[in-house]
This record gives sequence, C-alpha cells and structure tokens, in this order.
Amino acid sequence: MTAAILFPALALASCGSGTMGENTAQSTPAPSTSTADNGGDVSFAMEELARFDEPWAADFAPGTNTLFVTEKAGTLRFFDMATKRMGTVTGTPQVDYGGQGGLGDIVFLPSEANSTISRRTIYLSWAEAGPGDTRGAAVGRGTLVCDGADSCRIEGLNVIWRQPKVSGRGHYSHRLAISPDGKYLYVASGDRQKMDPAQDTSNNLGSIVRLNLDGTPAPGNTFAGQAGKAQDIWSYGHRNTLGLAFDAQGRLWNLEHGPAGGDEINLIEKGKNYGWPIVSNGDHYDGKPIPNHSTRPEFATPAISWNPVIAPGDFMFYNGDMFPALKGQAIIGAMKPTALVRVAFDGTSAREVARTPMDRRIREVVEAPDGAILLLEDKEGARLWRLTPE
Repeated sequence: MTAAILFPALALASCGSGTMGENTAQSTPAPSTSTADNGGDVSFAMEELARFDEPWAADFAPGTNTLFVTEKAGTLRFFDMATKRMGTVTGTPQVDYGGQGGLGDIVFLPSEANSTISRRTIYLSWAEAGPGDTRGAAVGRGTLVCDGADSCRIEGLNVIWRQPKVSGRGHYSHRLAISPDGKYLYVASGDRQKMDPAQDTSNNLGSIVRLNLDGTPAPGNTFAGQAGKAQDIWSYGHRNTLGLAFDAQGRLWNLEHGPAGGDEINLIEKGKNYGWPIVSNGDHYDGKPIPNHSTRPEFATPAISWNPVIAPGDFMFYNGDMFPALKGQAIIGAMKPTALVRVAFDGTSAREVARTPMDRRIREVVEAPDGAILLLEDKEGARLWRLTPE
C-alpha cells in the first residue's frame, strides 16, 4: 500500500481485530446538572464505541479519524472511528506495570497533520524499571508506521527523558503536551509520593519540564545555566499532575491531584512555585493539616480547587463546533465521584459550571475531529463513549 492512501485506508478498512459486535452503538441520554447559571445548558447522548483494558490515554493521529489508546499493562491499540474496529500497534516499550505505573501518555506532532503520510512522530510515556526496587517515568520518541489498513508499528523508539529512579509505584504523572507552535514538549513529572523533592530544584520530581522535541532541555528554562539545578524545569512545587493542556489562547494549564482534598487547576508559568508540599487546599491522609495557599502568597494560587476531591483522570479544552456552549471550557473526567466536570474560565480564575454523573470512573477525555467528546472509562473492560448533543 502506498503512503498516499494509508491513513484514509485506516478510516475506511477493517483493522484486523473484528467488529465490536453487540457491544457497539448503545445510546443513552446523560443530562447535565448545572452548578452555575451561565455555564451553558447541555445534554449529551452517549454511544458506546469499544472496550479496552485499563486505558490511560488517547490521541488522534493528526489529520485522521484513527484514535490511538494506551493500556497500562503495555499495549497500544488503535480504533477506526468509521468501522468501529481495532488493531494493535507493535514495537511498544517494556513497562514496569503495577500500582499507578505502566504505559502512560501518547501525543503526536500537530505539524504532521497531512492525512496522506504513513509515517508520523510519536511520543509515549511509561513507568520504567531501575536498579533494585526502583522505577521512574520515561518518555520515548519514535516513528509510527502504518503501511497497511490493519497494521501499525513503532520504529526507532528511543528514551529521550527520564525521572530519577526511586522506590514506590505512585505519582509518575508523565502527562505530555506539545506547545501550540510545535517547538516544545512539556512533561509532567510527579513527586513520586516523596513530597519534599517537589521543592528541591536539583531534580525534576514534582515539576513540569520543558524540552526540545529531541528531549534535551529547551533554551530559556527556569534554571538554565545555573549549576546544581535541573535544566529541564519550567515550573515546580507540583504533587501529581494528571492533566496537561493548552487553551485556545496558547496558555498551559495543569490538572493536579491534591492529598485529602485540594485537587486543583493551575495556570502554568515559567519559574513559578506551586507550593507542594508546603501548602495545599487539602490535608494529609492521616488528618494532619497543611496550610492553605492563601497563607503563603509567594506560591502560585490555583485557578480553582476542590474539597472534597473530584480525583481527575484527565481534561481537555473544548474547541469544537458540535457543542457551541462548551467552547473554551475545560472538560474533566472525574473518578471520585464518577462524573464529567465542566469548568469555565474568566482570565486566570475558574469556576465549575456543571457536573454530569457517570456510571464509572473517567480516565481520559478527548475531542474527536468532528467535535464529538470521547470518554474513556478506567480499569478493565473500560468503555469508550462518544458524546453528541442529545
């Protein structure tokens, strides 16, 4: 098959794993419960498209209707939105699976949106084993090759960035985002449940890093040229970022898990310290209080925080035309309580405007090329839902 017809073929042809059979095309209305008077009154119709095992992230190959989905145990699958069939991508990395670790995020370069090409740059994150009982997040870059309608593989996948290896299997974060100008890769690096490293700028734990597309520290980073400082840090004082996204204005935001309370959205800016573990709008799990952000004005303040928590899976800024009332809003997949949460922004402040209850934990939220909203549930047997106006 020639490169010129590859991705259109993916959208039109069988993907080798068979049809979804009786599990497809369930449609259920999901009324929105407004929590503010100006968030846009929206109701959703929900259609089940497919099922996955422990999905963690998803992204469309630019210029196509083919969705690529990571599964924590290490499998990368692709889903044809036209035929509702799936295939598996070979050439994925070996992952350290367990706890919060496994295969993580996936992003493509928006500049490679030409639907006639068969080779695209792909970035993946995953938990990587280290010496002894240690592990850490890694980010790799390779080439996605799809030279048949039901065949995709990754070639030349090389690690381009790593966290320090420490004990435990939590708070990798490892969310990825490409800057709107296509020049930089941002990576969320969690505190690995160690807390104090988030304030230690000699390492990149508890930070958001800014890289060139080859994984080297980008010029102009916060501590560029300073001896003893991590050269990749853009911002720091973060706990566990599970959402990282640019809005339509080109501003970077993160969605962060707090401890017992204090989940938050932050506007991410160069050099700012977001306070963890010195401040939080939540408390430690054992009940020990943590000073609120308001007590320490030298730290960046969240645009919005939740107490009790929403336990976010991921979020995106909606830019499509299918739901005009949602344009510019953050659409958040929540895991506790299980819900779809909508947040509206006014400058650098934010407010929750609606919450739609869901049957199960929502791990991932993606905007489809046609403007539909796609939701991926968490854990085994997770359903992929397509949301359209009711």
